[in-house]
Amino acid sequence: MPYERLDADAVLATAQRLQARIGARFPGRNLTRVAAQLVAVASDVEKAAARTVPIRVLRVAGLVAIAALVVLTAVSVVASVAELATSGGTTLTWLSAAETIVNDIVYVGIAVVFVWLLPAHLERRRILGELHRLRSLAHVIDMHQLTKDPERFASAFRPTAQTVEVGLSPIDMASYLDYCSELLALVAKTAAVYAERTTDPAVLATISDIENLTSGMARKIWQKLGLLPRVSRDVGLEPAD
Repeated sequence: MPYERLDADAVLATAQRLQARIGARFPGRNLTRVAAQLVAVASDVEKAAARTVPIRVLRVAGLVAIAALVVLTAVSVVASVAELATSGGTTLTWLSAAETIVNDIVYVGIAVVFVWLLPAHLERRRILGELHRLRSLAHVIDMHQLTKDPERFASAFRPTAQTVEVGLSPIDMASYLDYCSELLALVAKTAAVYAERTTDPAVLATISDIENLTSGMARKIWQKLGLLPRVSRDVGLEPAD
């Protein structure tokens, strides 16, 4: 059913709308560029299906190589046994031949496991690289909200020489923080798109880490948003209850 899976196209469209909203309200802010970067990452995720074609080709080639190795090994073993049987080899000869056959089977088994796991390893490395981009982007978003402190609007606030001027009214700061929260949510959703396409434990664990990371960052933002109504009353922007 269409609503049982997270759709990459829908996540990309939501990211594009959020970028447009941020650009319309804060055209001179770097947060717009951060939103554009999120759109770029979401677009790469949406195009990820095309990148799986080489992996599928490699997997098919690996299956062919595995089949060839198994057949060649079987033929070699049968030929060796048949030669010993016809030549009437001694016990020592049979033991030496058995050791050689076992060694060959072990080496072929190692080669089969390597060829079988290679496509999954390459796919995991590619996805983990994309998820690393999302984790870094979450930290960039968090950096943008660090100096947006609602307490600066309280009547008792006294700036210092090192106080960062944010140039935002309480209402604009609320919008700014809300946009940061939405960006973090979309970072988590973009990461979660990969969970629809893989069952790799390492990838799923990384996605879970990103979701926990963005949730923790969003909680800090909502704590700030919870302070804004109170400090807004202090400066007379809202009537007291």
